[in-house]
Amino acid sequence: MVNLIDPADMPPDLPWTAEDGPVCRRIRQDILAGRISSNERLKVSELAALYGTSTNPVREALHQLRGEGLVMISPNRGARVRQIDEAYVRDIYELASLFEPYLIRWFVGICTDHDIDRLQRVQDQIETLNFAENLQHSNLDQQFHQIMYERHYNRMTVELWWRKRTILTGINRDHMISRRRQREVLDEHRGLIAALRAHDEDRAAALIAQHVRGAGRHITDRIRSERNSPE
Repeated sequence: MVNLIDPADMPPDLPWTAEDGPVCRRIRQDILAGRISSNERLKVSELAALYGTSTNPVREALHQLRGEGLVMISPNRGARVRQIDEAYVRDIYELASLFEPYLIRWFVGICTDHDIDRLQRVQDQIETLNFAENLQHSNLDQQFHQIMYERHYNRMTVELWWRKRTILTGINRDHMISRRRQREVLDEHRGLIAALRAHDEDRAAALIAQHVRGAGRHITDRIRSERNSPE
């Protein structure tokens, strides 16, 4: 089972869900699932035949995926899948560590007891699951963060967060979280709930930045370890 959340699964009021055509979603899924390899050339005619469509939706999809950072297009070489390596993951997490504190600061100011109760219910499910199933944990973790960001007025930033999260979820598919990182995730989630109950904006922003950086280190360390391990 591919550990992948697709933007089509987001609530219908989010603006980019209608923009993702079925061809774009399928190409994105296949890249993140590894069915289309890093650096693989993306030929429009072959993709159109594969997905049973004309060439125009494929071209549109490739340009959208270029904007997301998954595809590179050059005049002489055409379109290729971007190499997903440590530098790519680092860049995404550095970006996320800047905009997620911005998102959560706003949430601290508007969150209600109902919102915090929703977060606590999801956190209870996360702790009951205890990282036993990767896809289910990923979906619960997505719900936890979505509660904090779903009503933010800056839809462009929320879209950016969602798209980058989708990419990283795909990169990390089928890999269990280390015991150390599991403990950190639980502690950071608990700390976020406590900061929200206290309406402590600075504490919440610091914790979400720590949370993002920790997740980034965990993935880059795994990629580095896999690269250096003998065949």
